[in-house]
Amino acid sequence: MNGSPVLVSGLAEIAGDYDAIICDVWGVVHDGVRAYGPAVEALAKFRKNHGSVVLLTNAPRPPSEIAISLKGYGVPEGTYDIIVSSGGAAREELVRRAHGARLKMMHIGPERDTPVFNDLDIELVGADKAEVVLCTGLFDDDHETPDDYAATLAEMKRHDLTMICANPDLLAPRAGVLVHCAGGIARAYEKIGGEVIYYGKPKPAIYEETIMAAGGRNRHILVIGDALETDMAGANVMGLDALFVANGLHKDELGAVTNENLAALFAKHNLKARAAVDILKW
Repeated sequence: MNGSPVLVSGLAEIAGDYDAIICDVWGVVHDGVRAYGPAVEALAKFRKNHGSVVLLTNAPRPPSEIAISLKGYGVPEGTYDIIVSSGGAAREELVRRAHGARLKMMHIGPERDTPVFNDLDIELVGADKAEVVLCTGLFDDDHETPDDYAATLAEMKRHDLTMICANPDLLAPRAGVLVHCAGGIARAYEKIGGEVIYYGKPKPAIYEETIMAAGGRNRHILVIGDALETDMAGANVMGLDALFVANGLHKDELGAVTNENLAALFAKHNLKARAAVDILKW
């Protein structure tokens, strides 16, 4: 695929070509602890001078909960117009499955993710009684890896359970350290023959929802993100221009942020983007 990104100094160089942005959150706008000031400034300036900003995240929580988290990280409300999340999409699937009868569900993930199914007609059970499994992450992502779930996944497979993955990300940066996400557990389950339904990037359904939130297909939309397998792949599938944030998830794989290294990285992954920036800034 021929489409190596060209290194730019900031969003301002290309912002005039767009009237809407779809922006990743974790690793681009904040690091899981605090906001990135230059990124917040860049999105606010785009909103003021060019158009709407939709935050699209694979966080396994409803948009209302994510908005609370963003405020806590120091992201002002004026930074964006609306939030679309994989957790919100997964919740809609649970609503559908629980309609008319209590859903017996197994949950893999930390307590902080329970808002995705709170207030729904759901009974939390083990694999032997479950109708479906919701995976929102690891119970302890500071210390665990997907390998720690081998026995759990084997039991799920014995019961022929379908997993709903509410965060397709494999890894995410938290205060400079990469932590494992639900996508890694989902991949491990697929490797042993388990069925997984993914909600979030790079799947087209969540992009269609996000494009509508951004104003529809008639808008000139730029996708911003730091993850090749979700942000850049999703933009490519949807035929949207992309701005790659280089000093994010793939900074170690990339090395020095140069046009040559960017070309090699994108060729390796068979992806394309219009431009790249070291960090999101104006």
